Amino acid sequence: MVNIINKARQAARKAYEAVYYEGLCTVTEHKVVTDDATKISGHKEVVVLENQPCRLSFEKITSTNQTDTAAIQTQGVKLFLAPEIVIQPGSKITVTQNSVTADYTRSGVPAIYPTHQEITLELFKGWA
Repeated sequence: MVNIINKARQAARKAYEAVYYEGLCTVTEHKVVTDDATKISGHKEVVVLENQPCRLSFEKITSTNQTDTAAIQTQGVKLFLAPEIVIQPGSKITVTQNSVTADYTRSGVPAIYPTHQEITLELFKGWA
């Protein structure tokens, strides 16, 4: 019985990825790297995952947050990708979908399902 369920999940995942994954993402981490020649350490951007199939989903903009100076519109962004991928907090996630490329960062704990995971994103504003 377990084998049948696993086969069904694998088929569902394959179908989900074939239908929904329209984008590609690259994950970059800001790491301390030591130069072999000079032995000097410094922070560098290191690509840890490249050209990973994914999908961006945008929540409908329906609300505005009123502040003392102006109304600010908000938009929710979610990244859908394979469930086994691990993206560290603070990583830069560059997504290209529908000929548009943008940089994001993970803003929430992933919701992981047998067929995919969902990660809430924010626009990347720089390394912390």
